[in-house]
Amino acid sequence: MKKFYILIFYFFIFNSGAIAKETTFNKELFDKAQSDGKIVIVSSWVKYCTSCASQMKVLDKAKNDFENIEYFKFDVRNKEIAKLLNVQYQTTLLIFKDNKEIYRSVGETSKDLIYKAILSSI
Repeated sequence: MKKFYILIFYFFIFNSGAIAKETTFNKELFDKAQSDGKIVIVSSWVKYCTSCASQMKVLDKAKNDFENIEYFKFDVRNKEIAKLLNVQYQTTLLIFKDNKEIYRSVGETSKDLIYKAILSSI
């Protein structure tokens, strides 16, 4: 019985990170945010990726800490969005300004480095 409870415990731990992951990327909203002069941040994720969850946590906080930022995220298995943005890997972080990609990283989860990238785009 103890093994059963341990299994249930791990199931909820790993699924809790996956629940927060949802695709918010929308091409029309992406284009509008850019035409409105906002800094646009896009991140990619996949369901059981812990580094994706860490990066998304930092970016969710950043959208409240910085003004004039629009943040979108998408499941990297969505081939249409991945192709549009030329993204091949989960935990890819893109920053756009003035309708141009100005920053790209893969696997970055450090709050300090992500915030530094955002600050350099403002």
